[in-house]
Amino acid sequence: MSHDLSSALQQLQDERLSAAAAAQENQRQARSEGCRNAYVREFSESALASAAAIDAIAKIGAPRPRLGGLGISIKDLFDVAGTVSSAGSSVLRQAPPASIDCPAVARLRQAGAVLTGHTNMSEFAFSGVGINPHYGTPLNPVTFALDGQARIPGGSSSGAAVTVATGAAWAALGSDTGGSIRIPAALQGLVGFKNTARLTPTEGCIPLSTTLDTACALTLSVRDAILLHEVLAARQVRISPRPLRAMRLALVKPLFQDGMDDTVSRAFERSLKRLRAAGCSIEDIDLTALNQISELQAQGGFAAAESWAWHRHHLQNPEQAQQYDPRVSVRIRRGETISAADYIDLLNRRRQWIGEMEAALAGFDAVISPTVPIVAPLLAPLLASDEQFFASNALLLRNPSVVNLLDGCAISLPCQEEGELPVGLMLWSTAAQDDLLLSLALQIEPLLNARP
Repeated sequence: MSHDLSSALQQLQDERLSAAAAAQENQRQARSEGCRNAYVREFSESALASAAAIDAIAKIGAPRPRLGGLGISIKDLFDVAGTVSSAGSSVLRQAPPASIDCPAVARLRQAGAVLTGHTNMSEFAFSGVGINPHYGTPLNPVTFALDGQARIPGGSSSGAAVTVATGAAWAALGSDTGGSIRIPAALQGLVGFKNTARLTPTEGCIPLSTTLDTACALTLSVRDAILLHEVLAARQVRISPRPLRAMRLALVKPLFQDGMDDTVSRAFERSLKRLRAAGCSIEDIDLTALNQISELQAQGGFAAAESWAWHRHHLQNPEQAQQYDPRVSVRIRRGETISAADYIDLLNRRRQWIGEMEAALAGFDAVISPTVPIVAPLLAPLLASDEQFFASNALLLRNPSVVNLLDGCAISLPCQEEGELPVGLMLWSTAAQDDLLLSLALQIEPLLNARP
């Protein structure tokens, strides 16, 4: 397979590749050991038929659609017509199939995506770890190839990332509520772009938090991230002509770098050195507004309040309640004690906090930080111990979740050297700075010289 989706599109244009051949290769990779448990359900027959139909249209001279008939996987909380969206849970296995595609899926299909299947995920997207007791947990295929250890894939878009890392899909539609795209991207050496939430539709997507949820994609490159974002947001990205030496980045200490392991620290410091050598201005700043986050999240935050609103009817049914992963249901139930007044206070305090953050970051083009401070943890200890699970989950979510609370945008880029476990470098900013952030990422990507 070509390195990224954009390369494959060029091969389709040059008639060196067919959509049907690409679909067959996707399915071969989906059956590989590295992709085990990545899919909840595959759309094998329809994928091959769709790819062949797009090839046939191209053969008679019609232009190929924008995504060319190439395979895109879909997280198991986006509605696909004729299939059940189960959100990685046994609770919804018997739910009625979706009658229509949700808007995000419809936009992909209209752009010529071949849908490869629904991907596995943390149950109801409520974890950055990626463990699923109902459908099995996909192992991190990138780290396993490096050290032979069973490590977590990252979540909640766990299977989505695995399909891209293994070549079972060219890109993956996922969601990001507190890092669910960027965490698995960082742990598997992929690109994960979280756009400003309002730019992409989340209707027809089982919600975790209606305030924080973002529909976005995992890809193999920044140019693919731009392409998928343009399709999902139905807008054109305007690339800034400003060179890297004219960019001003903020480096926040200590919160975003606390707890870094040696591999992440080494990769992050190496990346900063390369960017400075390329002329990029990187300035240390104090971002005292970050100290308010623990207070904002004290009662469980938006995820607890809004997930309880959606799940309360299931959790108040004893038969259905016992089907939940206890590590998920305990966090959803925190929302039961959040009053309407508490929720309104949270909305107002968040609005004020965003204003303080925007004022503090004025004049900077982006903030730079590690996506997460650790490499992918070993799976076994997190399966065995609630204490280790929740500690790792909190550490994985700490950095990326700030951007969701900020209503901002962010991108995780791989920055490890060959032979190192994957590490993500995160560029992030305030709302509606998506195009500038993507422009910056295009220039930084080749400097990091990191590929899975």
